[in-house]
Amino acid sequence: MFSSLMLVHLIERPLLLSSRGTIYSRTMLRCVVARSLSAASAVIRQQSRATLSTSRLLFGIRPLGPTCQVPDFQGTAVVDGDFKTISAKDYKGKWLIVFFYPLDFTFVCPTEIIAFNDRSEEFKKLGAELIACSCDSQFSHLAWIQTPRKDGGLGEMQIPLLSDFNKKIADSFGVLDHDIGVSYRGLFLIDPKGVIRHTTVNDLPVGRSVDEALRVLKAFQFVEKHGEVCPANWHDDEPTIKPDVKGAKEYFNKVNK
Repeated sequence: MFSSLMLVHLIERPLLLSSRGTIYSRTMLRCVVARSLSAASAVIRQQSRATLSTSRLLFGIRPLGPTCQVPDFQGTAVVDGDFKTISAKDYKGKWLIVFFYPLDFTFVCPTEIIAFNDRSEEFKKLGAELIACSCDSQFSHLAWIQTPRKDGGLGEMQIPLLSDFNKKIADSFGVLDHDIGVSYRGLFLIDPKGVIRHTTVNDLPVGRSVDEALRVLKAFQFVEKHGEVCPANWHDDEPTIKPDVKGAKEYFNKVNK
């Protein structure tokens, strides 16, 4: 297995020729590095169980980032009040947001899921689907959905709640806390080609913003359609930048008067 220094050295090179003659790009290497380091951390954990605080300090998490291919996940979800098997293949050709949360029947988690669920039509109008996922069973998901919102439940859901009871999905995305067995609040925006374009991960106590998820989705869709790039805090109908010297100068002159 590569050491961390070897992997860093390899990723600094623009291209790498394998022993079989395969050329790997820097982008491909980033994904390989992320998965390799995640796997190495898991092996080391099994061989030497450190204390909770020491383990987190040494290893942390290594979520998949932009340009990585979405893992080929599959599992049982609660969809329209029933159990259904869903997979990454079901969403091929669509924009997809997969967001992980720690546990059912908790405190911050229902606020996030309800917030995304209640605005799911806004995502659908943009051609995007949503999946919420945790390491609970599908039975726990169903019980939570059947619990009234005033009692901390979810109520009727328009988006799938995916069960990751064996923790393989969270692990494959790099958001699993192996010490306590739950996922961090990771959110992944995946394009129609199955490529991750945007990743955010919150620590357990703080929820995420639906507005920001929508903003980033619209920005990447604009880039794909028009070939221009989006500046900080960009929203609909605001100026974008043509990615060349002349175009950038025009933008800077326009916004810096």
